[in-house]
Amino acid sequence: MSKIIITCAVTGSIHTPSMSPHLPVSANEIAEQSIAASEAGAAILHLHARDPENGKPSAAPDHFMAFLPRIKQASDAVMNISTGGSATMTLDERLEAPKRAEPEMCSLNMGSMNFALYPAAEKISDWKYDWEKPFLENSDDLVFKNTPRDIARILTELGVERGARFEFECYDVGHLYMLRHFADRGLIKPPYFIQFVFGVLGGIGPDPENLSHMKLIADKLFGADYAFSVLAAGRHQIPLTTIAAAMGGHVRVGLEDSLMIARGKLATSNAEQVAKIRRIVEELGREVATPADARAMLGLKGADRTAI
Repeated sequence: MSKIIITCAVTGSIHTPSMSPHLPVSANEIAEQSIAASEAGAAILHLHARDPENGKPSAAPDHFMAFLPRIKQASDAVMNISTGGSATMTLDERLEAPKRAEPEMCSLNMGSMNFALYPAAEKISDWKYDWEKPFLENSDDLVFKNTPRDIARILTELGVERGARFEFECYDVGHLYMLRHFADRGLIKPPYFIQFVFGVLGGIGPDPENLSHMKLIADKLFGADYAFSVLAAGRHQIPLTTIAAAMGGHVRVGLEDSLMIARGKLATSNAEQVAKIRRIVEELGREVATPADARAMLGLKGADRTAI
């Protein structure tokens, strides 16, 4: 098996500050946790921004640029900037920061979908900020828009024009076929780095059988031209990433995907989750990839060609 890439999704736009005191919100917190996650073994850092005043997901380039240069100065990790932002943002808003930063890598959601977070609101009684409860509850009427036109625009403006490569986030089997469609159109070239996403309400469920099926279809569609990684929401994070590692895939952890380190126990940092999955994959006989390894494996342009 090839070396295994560990991605860490540091803060995301799903969890809210009331869910965990360890969720990084300020630029300083995001930078510190990102650097520590890199030191623990993460070759790629998947990054969102938040408004430091209230922890709300933010698309503002200034919020991103408050921590991106600091991470670059202290770490060699690949910085992968979200183009998904939050399902409540417009595409123009979602693209402002990555267009300004011109990163080596961006995430790209491969289809529109329901993105239902509202069950999480039932578990919280003490809210830190006024925006949190309606943000979660109103997701029962929320469509995360990623149309073929949107996808083509992202591939053009960030890929063709700025040289970024992509973490293709596939929340269901149909998203794999959409990715094949864009490969056939010539807008993307191998190697394809495909992130199988499990456990978001509205996407494919976190069942091992679904992981096997996603890989089966990806093998059929992309042959030897792709590598897959797995992320799973909540309590499914470690079980499914462990299976992925045993299957020869790559893994993603981080507080964007799960706030826990064990049943009933909050993770105190992103680095704690990275260290845990690193122990597991090394015990499975996998060698953890360095940032330089990841750049070579995925054909990235290099940190020196970004605007960070």
